[in-house]
Amino acid sequence: MQIATIPHDTVLVLAIAGSVDSLSADALTQRFAEAIDQGAVRLVADFAQVGYTSSAGLRALLGTVKRCRLAGGDLRLAALQPPVARVLEIAGFTSILNIFADVPAAVASFGARA
Repeated sequence: MQIATIPHDTVLVLAIAGSVDSLSADALTQRFAEAIDQGAVRLVADFAQVGYTSSAGLRALLGTVKRCRLAGGDLRLAALQPPVARVLEIAGFTSILNIFADVPAAVASFGARA
């Protein structure tokens, strides 16, 4: 798994490539935590290049969205591939996380300050 960070004014986009599973979820959680610790609480996870996520990936997302919301921000997901969207749907995460068709829509959803 690879993660690139792309700042958009007050929103930080993390472009993730590869599988988010038990081997990579800790690294993803760490990158999210580093961003939050540096004050980035308005996050977008770009999943355009993620073809698979496991329950470990779901835990990483859930922990991150909780931390962001406690700090007054949010984690938004963008560009989910159908297999990943299906896992999120089955796990009930579509009612917890804000999901957008693409990164520009997710960034814009934070409002004028994005």
